[in-house]
Amino acid sequence: MRLVEITPENYAAALALSVRPDQADLVAPVVKSLAEAYVFPELAWPRLIYDGDRLVGFVMAILAYEWGGNPDDVRYGLWRLNIAADAQGSGYGRYAVEAVADEIRARGGTRMFVTWAPRAGGPEPFYLKLGFRPTGEHSGDQTVGMLDL
Repeated sequence: MRLVEITPENYAAALALSVRPDQADLVAPVVKSLAEAYVFPELAWPRLIYDGDRLVGFVMAILAYEWGGNPDDVRYGLWRLNIAADAQGSGYGRYAVEAVADEIRARGGTRMFVTWAPRAGGPEPFYLKLGFRPTGEHSGDQTVGMLDL
């Protein structure tokens, strides 16, 4: 497995990536993530997830974000994780989270944040299994989780 930067050669494949239909309300499509990465290049770290030559997912970290506009609360985290519908359950999500954690550590971060929709069929069990714990905070209607690195 490996992470790859988005390029003119692979962006069309990235845009075609989709999660299962029952998850479409849980994570923004890749096209929205790439638009946000374009608008916030200092914060976004978008990558494609490949297994050999097969595109299996998309991940985007958020780097050095001032939570709530507070310069004393700078956070790093997982902004988006889209694993292709036919590739789920194969360890790609875990790999992506670990790769983002490595990038955050390399940039001096000691904690990793993520948000999730608190509903049945949502990603909460996945994040809890990886060691994230709810902080008690919310971002809109999303639960905020944190992992010590």
